[in-house]
Amino acid sequence: MTKTEFNMKVIEQTNELKGFALRFTNDHDEVNDLLQDTMLKAVSYFSNFQEGSNLKAWLYTIMRNTFINNYRRVTKSRSFITTEDEIGPANLYFSAVSNGGEEKFISEDIQNALNELEEGFYVPFTMLFEGYKYNEIAEHLNIPIGTVKTRIHIARKKLKGSLANYKN
Repeated sequence: MTKTEFNMKVIEQTNELKGFALRFTNDHDEVNDLLQDTMLKAVSYFSNFQEGSNLKAWLYTIMRNTFINNYRRVTKSRSFITTEDEIGPANLYFSAVSNGGEEKFISEDIQNALNELEEGFYVPFTMLFEGYKYNEIAEHLNIPIGTVKTRIHIARKKLKGSLANYKN
């Protein structure tokens, strides 16, 4: 299947995906964001889709994992907000303004380290990072679950070595 054919099949699933997204949230803006993120990930990971497998189930899994990851991210960021009138030293760190320069350099270093990984290690690692479970990765890549775990372990070791400058 060509990428164009795949993209058309993904677009055909838009209405059903939108209905599925409504099960997660009733906010239409969030539904549209979730749908867009799902479609973008599906198109980005076209090479990982195995022709003959269930496209709808694959897209639903991407959407579910995207929603869960976004929910965790929002929940975590809300836990840093304080409603106290006075901000104590423990909470002062979270209220400080930053320009994001340091985070930009760190983010670039992480991206460079990820780009150095061979595809066999990069794909399983990024899928795990995006919320896929080991068995889902193994099924998607059509490799044994032990191989998935080994590749993710090796990817972590390589990333740890590449990012050793950031060790506390």
